[in-house]
Amino acid sequence: MQPQEIIIFDSLSPCPYLEGQTARLPHRQPLKRLTLNQFDERLEIGDRRSGTMLYRPGCPHCQACEPIRLNLQTFQPNATQRRTFRLGEERLETRVGRPIVDDQRVELFNLHRDLRGLDRGDDPIDAAGYEQFLTDSCCRTIELSYWLADRLVGIAITDVGSQALSAVYCTYDPRLSDLSIGTYSVLKQVELCREQGRRYLYLGYYVAGSPHMLYKAKFHPHERRINGQWQLFP
Repeated sequence: MQPQEIIIFDSLSPCPYLEGQTARLPHRQPLKRLTLNQFDERLEIGDRRSGTMLYRPGCPHCQACEPIRLNLQTFQPNATQRRTFRLGEERLETRVGRPIVDDQRVELFNLHRDLRGLDRGDDPIDAAGYEQFLTDSCCRTIELSYWLADRLVGIAITDVGSQALSAVYCTYDPRLSDLSIGTYSVLKQVELCREQGRRYLYLGYYVAGSPHMLYKAKFHPHERRINGQWQLFP
């Protein structure tokens, strides 16, 4: 049985992914915390978490947002991704635990957003905004933190289901481009899925016209949910 939800927001707004497009992203608040199996069901139908709410695009004139996932029974990193993973394993320390809100994480979030041109004119996020966006949750949520010589250089916020992990948001120091921390983070979550016996890693939405989303299609094979069905992209 699906837990009850209430709709918090359901209005047209500028699309956060494609310039000039209008989006409809209804945000729904579960009235109870989701179990691991309930969260798996949400991921299966294309839901995404933002704070304590879930959303799924329902845009009037566009279907560009395609949920994308890696099936860990078939996914294999390519040669470049394997090199990135080896380099990250050599130089980075990964810590897995509960999500934390502190000054260094907030500063890293703002640095990543500013240097990658993701701010869209918004003010820098503060601790309350970081907590509301990432660590307040309606499901089980963990944090992977990446450290270079005891310096925090990356954070991955990850939601947990029974058979899947969902990569919610990754923020890192873009000046360390040689480490490709974003790619390394995806592969580290793949490793975590396999260690824990989970089948899928969800990467959110793939949007072909958004330059910040293109990296997701570089992981093969992957699956995308199109017209209500998961389709394989070898």
